[in-house]
Amino acid sequence: MPESPGRKPSVLFVCVHNAGRSQMAAAWLTHLAGDRVEVRSAGSDPGDQINPAAVEAMAEVGIDISQETPKILTVDAVRESDVCITMGCGDTCPVFPGKRYLDWRLDDPAGQGVGAVRPIRDEIKTLVEGLIAEIAPSKPETTA
Repeated sequence: MPESPGRKPSVLFVCVHNAGRSQMAAAWLTHLAGDRVEVRSAGSDPGDQINPAAVEAMAEVGIDISQETPKILTVDAVRESDVCITMGCGDTCPVFPGKRYLDWRLDDPAGQGVGAVRPIRDEIKTLVEGLIAEIAPSKPETTA
């Protein structure tokens, strides 16, 4: 993905309720990439709150998503993102030319206990690590 010098890539994670998968993915990307990537998440039909099992599963790995809230997917969020990653929301994500779209097929953690959410959390981490390696690899520090 060609990037302008000095401009960080932006990623939007989208799932139906923005209460589990997309929130965990956004948290992993923020945690692992730091300020190298701009991160957004949204849902096509946002829930009322973050899935408590997702909050617990992420807390087990030292990431707090308890203060996050589900957000509605907007055309602007898609337009402002370089990469849009959907997770089981079908064709609800608006499509713009020049954007990269990925679909991560992940089990839905809705209504699941933390035991069922852990493997989803771990799969998301692996996918996010691959994404970071592609769009925002660490660069060795150089001195002028």
